[in-house]
Amino acid sequence: MQKNSMELKKIADEELVGFAQQGDNAAFAELVRRHQTSCFKLALSILRDRSDAEDEVQNALWKAYEHIGQFHQDAKFSTWLTRIVVNQCLMRLRQMKRARLVYLEDAVQGEEQMALDLPEQSDTPEQALGRTEVSQVLRGEISRIPPLLRNVFLLRDVQQLPMADVAEQLGISIAAAKSRLLRARLELRTRLERHEGRLGAATLLA
Repeated sequence: MQKNSMELKKIADEELVGFAQQGDNAAFAELVRRHQTSCFKLALSILRDRSDAEDEVQNALWKAYEHIGQFHQDAKFSTWLTRIVVNQCLMRLRQMKRARLVYLEDAVQGEEQMALDLPEQSDTPEQALGRTEVSQVLRGEISRIPPLLRNVFLLRDVQQLPMADVAEQLGISIAAAKSRLLRARLELRTRLERHEGRLGAATLLA
């Protein structure tokens, strides 16, 4: 049985991790509440861009949620989470560096232009049917998320709006928007896991 938010606030990180590893999403949400600000400050110090930092913190928290079962409490949860944030930021920096070094002009040598052959991207009929079925499941489960959480999910993950715009549209703080987004993702993941093995819908959020 999951504990309520007031009870969770009185519990140490180590116990919360144990509850989270048993599937208690509220316990994991409390861990996020405690450490999200420090994670953001760390990411911002590395990336020097608020939007990039927000994105990578969200990615790090999502990875932490996905791999919480692999965490062994021979170290602090905050230390483990910090490593994930740093790794996400370093990957972001490497991607940005590669993007700056790749130019289409590199495909032109003298007066001869090299042909860029793109691989065929069309699905087989079986793949197309699978995508359609998974999309139907995904839309159905999103519609069942409570509106308070669903709205922030649609604005951020579907419409791809910046977090600041999401918060403004909903009339809440950015911190509140981030909290709702994580809860919405956790809710959707739990719902999609019910379909795993039949349609593999849970892989959509992998």
